[in-house]
Amino acid sequence: MIERIVSELGPWNWMVLGFVLLVMEVVAPGVFMLWIGIAALIIGAISLLVSYAAIWNWQAQLNDAIWTWQVQVLAFLILSVISAFIGKRLTAGSAGEGDQPLLNRRGAQMVGRTARLVEPIKDGRGRIRLGDTLWRVSGPDLPAGTQVRVTGAADTDLELTVEAI
Repeated sequence: MIERIVSELGPWNWMVLGFVLLVMEVVAPGVFMLWIGIAALIIGAISLLVSYAAIWNWQAQLNDAIWTWQVQVLAFLILSVISAFIGKRLTAGSAGEGDQPLLNRRGAQMVGRTARLVEPIKDGRGRIRLGDTLWRVSGPDLPAGTQVRVTGAADTDLELTVEAI
């Protein structure tokens, strides 16, 4: 069945698939179908070249024996993986950091600020008040009321690191 469908459209089946994938990318953007669509268009272009070479009788028997639909599908799958990998590498550097790198990282925004300990630091843990929020802090044991400076924030933004001023 697949062989009949492939043979009816000939090399144009890859072109149709490539354009359908590109249209799907426009409808539901995610920059993934783009690379697979490009791979389909490349396989379509190769198939057109092979079929025109067969029409002009350039090694027609060899082309029919080598460029079967199974080989085309295998080449498409390999080229899809390669193009998706290259596309990911190309777009990875363009994301960059925005104009507000600390946005949604509240703990990192607190680094450098000073405050007084609301609760003493015992066994490495205590609390400070910055603005209207009580923050858990870690640092050397210090009594309540000590002036401290925030020197770092945990990755989860749940705890700040402090040192005495």
